[in-house]
Parts: sequence; structure tokens; C-alpha cells
Amino acid sequence: MLLMAIFTLLIVVPLWNVLISSFASSQALNEGGFIFWPSELSLDHYRSVFQDKSLWSAFLISVAKTGIGVFAHVVFCAIVAYALSKRDLKGRKLYASMGIVTMFFTGGMIPTYLLIKSLGLLNSFWVYILPAMFSYYDVVILMNFFRDVPSTLEESARIDGASDWGIFFKIIVPLSKPALATIALFHGVWQWNDFMTTKLYVQNEALYPLQMKLYELILKSQAAAQTGLSAQVSIQTSSKGMQLATIVVTMVPILVLYPFLQKYFVTGTMLGAVKE
Repeated sequence: MLLMAIFTLLIVVPLWNVLISSFASSQALNEGGFIFWPSELSLDHYRSVFQDKSLWSAFLISVAKTGIGVFAHVVFCAIVAYALSKRDLKGRKLYASMGIVTMFFTGGMIPTYLLIKSLGLLNSFWVYILPAMFSYYDVVILMNFFRDVPSTLEESARIDGASDWGIFFKIIVPLSKPALATIALFHGVWQWNDFMTTKLYVQNEALYPLQMKLYELILKSQAAAQTGLSAQVSIQTSSKGMQLATIVVTMVPILVLYPFLQKYFVTGTMLGAVKE
């Protein structure tokens, strides 16, 4: 129990420090020396983050790319995994070998950029969705889960006249909610936090997600503090305070969603790891 309490404190205390520091004034942050409560509280850092009206459109872009991206990723990976879980699939070993190669080697930044450009995905919303639809890591997790579904269920459905698509959507998918929720959570967190895709492939600011907007705000705050061009910014806010407020803002949606997926997440990881 003592070890668990120490381990819990090692996790909770830094998180609390980040949260309360984001509400500290710039003067309190500069003075430092606090862990649980600052000498002065302020909402200036959050006002600086939210005063940009374009932030709300960026928030909608983040929600849209996360929602659509997770749905497309889970459906596509589940279909591929279901097909690869069938031992009578022609060329199954070849497909599996090709997938394993992608787990160790990537195409490289420049070839990937040229491919994205040739597909017409530069400065397009779909650059957030299409390249991220497939992950062989997630296919392996789903494939192992699908193999544990009793084959007698499929045989019974075929006797009743169900098609392959009918079996997949009406039997396999409902039985695979833990594994699908686990994949959705993994990919949702990645989609929500990703801003490198924007930096590499998107120049249209109307398509910037929340993380890219917040990244720009931090850079502007740091530049203003270093050059002294904006005394107002340097006095009322600090780059550290902006970073802490940004961390809290980006964490909130995931923290709100996680409790609803936690039971599926734990079940999914255990079912994929244990063989009897």
C-alpha cells in the first residue's frame, strides 16, 4: 500500500502542479518556489489563449478531424483485420509480411511528402484522415481479437443466409466493442494531439487544428517576451504560463472522454494479451 501511495503521489503531484501553475500569475511563476498553491492566482494566461477568435474554428477542425479520423481508422483497420484473421484467405502470408515491414520501416519524410502532393492532399482537410486510416499495429490487435470469436457463430449465421458483410457488421463488430474502443482511444489521442501533419502539409490557416493554433500562440508569446515588442504580453503573461495553459486546454477533452472508454480499454488490452 505504501508503495502504491508513493507511486500515486509521483503521478498526481506533477499533474496538480501543472494545473495550478497554469492559474498562477506571471509574477508568481517568475518567483517560483511553490508546488501545491501559488502566491497569486490569475486567468491572464487563459484569456490570452482564448482571446483569439480563430481558436474556436481551430477547435472545430480538431473535433472534426478526430471524430472522422477515428471512425475511418477503426472501420478500415477492422475490415482489414477481419480479412487477415481468416486462415483460408489467399495471399494472407504475403499481406501479413507487407504489413510487418511497415512496422519497422517508413517511407521517409521527402517520399511521403511527394506522395501526399501527388495525391492532391496538400492544404486539404483529408490529409488528416486518409494517410492515417491504416496502422498494422492496430490491425494485429484486432486480428488477434477476431480469432478468439467462436467460428460456430459465423457458421450459424451462414446457415441462416447471412453474407460476409452481414456477419462482420451484425456479429463480429458488436462482439468486438472492447478491442474497437481501445483502438479508437489510441488513435483519438494521436489525432487530437497531432500538429506535425499540419506543419508538413497544410499552409491554409483555415485548416489549422487547435494544437497548431496553440503552438503558434506559444511562439508569438516567446518572441514578444524575448524582443520586448509587447510589454503588455510580457507583463501579464509569460511563455511558461502560456505553455501550461495550453497543456491544460488540450488535455481537457481527452480527460472528459477517457472515463467512458476506460472499461473497454482495460478489457481490450487484457483480451489481446491472454491465450488459454
